[in-house]
Amino acid sequence: MSSGARKLVCVTGASGYIASWVVKFLLQRGYTVRACVRDPNDPKKTNHLLVLDGAKERLQLFEANLLEEGSFDVAIQGCDGVFHTASPFYNDIKDPQAELLDPAVKGTLNVLKSCAKSRSVKRRTPDVVVDETWFSDPEFCKAGKLWYVLSKTLAEEAAWKFAKEKDLDMVVINPSMVMGPLLQPTLNTSVAIISSLLNDVAYAHIQAYEIPSASGRYCLAERVVHYSEIVRILRELYPSLQLPEKCADAKPFAPTFQLSKEKAKSLGIQFIP
Repeated sequence: MSSGARKLVCVTGASGYIASWVVKFLLQRGYTVRACVRDPNDPKKTNHLLVLDGAKERLQLFEANLLEEGSFDVAIQGCDGVFHTASPFYNDIKDPQAELLDPAVKGTLNVLKSCAKSRSVKRRTPDVVVDETWFSDPEFCKAGKLWYVLSKTLAEEAAWKFAKEKDLDMVVINPSMVMGPLLQPTLNTSVAIISSLLNDVAYAHIQAYEIPSASGRYCLAERVVHYSEIVRILRELYPSLQLPEKCADAKPFAPTFQLSKEKAKSLGIQFIP
């Protein structure tokens, strides 16, 4: 019997890139999945989920809005676990507070409030070495106008505070840029950033839920590289692709810190050497 047989879980922002893969893997493992989306009647957001193996029998669509408190109550009620992946990500930002910060922070708290109401939920989703004890500096993010980074930082900070107050068993997956095959029909921002040049973290979400010893934060980042290094790797992996010969920014890149991969490896994550 598969590990997810007879288990009921909820995935927020289910139409997104990572979330779609989480839903796919959950269905493959036998879970019954409640997929929360803003508009269940939008085929562009749901069709790629409805055709997944097992979806007909074990996938349920729910309408939910990050900024509406109580919006996730019905979907989360009775679930064994919740995978919160819903968070807006845009490059062309006109109002950071309204477009990114509020949905990320208030949305995360709204989801956790729904989790707290459901008693069935057992678990949610060179000289310097950066590991899971590190958090981004909000003031640095503001100064650099790194609004998406700031939104995720504030959302996680609020989530940990709420989880501690309500004694929720929460695990956080923090991936770096994510690329790979698309399940949804529309191009997401992360992939679009380097689709002109030409890792899947969904597995880590499942592992973090299923492994009893999993706890705290997991940073899924192998190392910091220049775009030219990404092009070099892509050229080796996909020699038939038409890739740029050089980057617009050809300045030498020297990272000032190393990334710790030890905790992520405990989830069975294999990094590209």
